[in-house]
Amino acid sequence: MSWWLLTYVLLGVGSGFVAGLFGVGGGLTIVPILLLLFQAQGFPDAQLMHLALGTAMATIVITAISSMRAHHRHGGVRWDIFKSMAPGLVLGTLVGSLFASRVPTDTMAVLFTVIVYWASLQMLLDFKPKPTRELPGVTGLMSVGGLIGGVSSLVAAGGGFLSVPFMVLCNVNMRQAVGTSSALGFPIALAGVVGYIMGGWSVPDLPGPSLGFVYVPAFLGVVIATIFTAPVGAKLAHRLPVKQLKRAFGIMLALLASKMLWNLLH
Repeated sequence: MSWWLLTYVLLGVGSGFVAGLFGVGGGLTIVPILLLLFQAQGFPDAQLMHLALGTAMATIVITAISSMRAHHRHGGVRWDIFKSMAPGLVLGTLVGSLFASRVPTDTMAVLFTVIVYWASLQMLLDFKPKPTRELPGVTGLMSVGGLIGGVSSLVAAGGGFLSVPFMVLCNVNMRQAVGTSSALGFPIALAGVVGYIMGGWSVPDLPGPSLGFVYVPAFLGVVIATIFTAPVGAKLAHRLPVKQLKRAFGIMLALLASKMLWNLLH
């Protein structure tokens, strides 16, 4: 157990830095690696993806808080956007995470891969929004929040892979989009982890100690490290040139999706 705990801590070092740098919550980097680690420990095949998703979502709760505080100190959080999108995010995430517990692992993995490739393409091609395009009103932002929350819960992400491209498309500054996305990751993660705990509460033969689909040792190991590394990534995000930040964001997403695709094909 001690060796596995060490691997979880090392995973947290990297995922926390990425979460702070790109405002993605860290779930996108955690899920593929947790899947491999859980498989190596002989966890039930039928629940592998659900455990990876639920555990990753739980870690985002802590990562998002740490990343959000760091971005706020740099003036990078648009709290007006946060307030409008948060209610939709919570509802969409809760419904999506409860639904996810009933979807087969292979289907979840395919969905994860397709969505992440799409988000990567948005960033790498550097789509330019019309100069006159603005954010929708409160109702529109709440609706978009519901969609982002639902999709994020299915892939255990903080929503940054969707919310960052959406805000950039509406002419929000890239650094503010990243900072605001880190804040939006908190309500997504909080609602999502409740759904994954409830969805897996009565599932038999889960590895212990677990809370539903949240594997506690992995959760603790990851968050111990992310608390320290997320602020470092957030600080760097406010120093990198915007174009370079977008390109790095897109490359990271493409690599993660490719890794998941490789696992699916083999």
